[in-house]
Amino acid sequence: MGGFFYFIFIIAGCGKMSSVPDGKKLVRSPSGLRMVPENGAFNSPFSLDEPQWVPDKECPSCMQCTKKFDFLTRKHHCRRCGRCFCDKCCSKKVTLPRMCFVDPVRQCGECSRVSQKEMEFYDKQLKVLMGGGTFIVTLGTSEKSETMMCRLSNNHRYLFLDGESHFEVELSRISSMQVLTEESTPEGGNCRASGMLLHYKPMGSQDPKQLRMEAAEDKKTASSWLAAMHKGAKLLYEARDQ
Repeated sequence: MGGFFYFIFIIAGCGKMSSVPDGKKLVRSPSGLRMVPENGAFNSPFSLDEPQWVPDKECPSCMQCTKKFDFLTRKHHCRRCGRCFCDKCCSKKVTLPRMCFVDPVRQCGECSRVSQKEMEFYDKQLKVLMGGGTFIVTLGTSEKSETMMCRLSNNHRYLFLDGESHFEVELSRISSMQVLTEESTPEGGNCRASGMLLHYKPMGSQDPKQLRMEAAEDKKTASSWLAAMHKGAKLLYEARDQ
């Protein structure tokens, strides 16, 4: 039996921005150096804001092992959650691309494990999404379909669809998405991603449109692309919910 994965995005304001250059700037924060877009509106939808640090006066002891801070036991703030820890409980420095840090940053044990898991998405799944997959695309309730290449833009903010025609969908304009699955063997038991159904609001419109994508001939590549989108959905949901 087929299934689906479902998540909701917040809808952003209007304006087609895919052709605007994505300038970067280097900024220094208490947590470290970050390479961020010059215009905050151009942030990747996968990115997270830096947390507010727990004030020193509110954390007399480690928030993990409860060891008291003193001259010998120094306090450190986790760059991901902003809480206070002793050196032992916050000793790992892990890359954190979701906050655009240039170098690995200090994180507590729990946050470092989450960040390390996310690195698989940044190291592998993002490359799959930007590489693209071929799908049979149907807009709305139209009976006409078109074979198109769908890929994630380099700034992670758009889905580009190219065939005889071209159009794009900004991730922040997507209101809902289903990743559809099908049985991968005649005997059943194993399912693979076979398509995607999403609703989004085009520029200048408050009426949602439907877009249906079904894997074309290269089903293996399309399935890998959909699976990567499935994994990225959790990051998108977390960023939306921050």
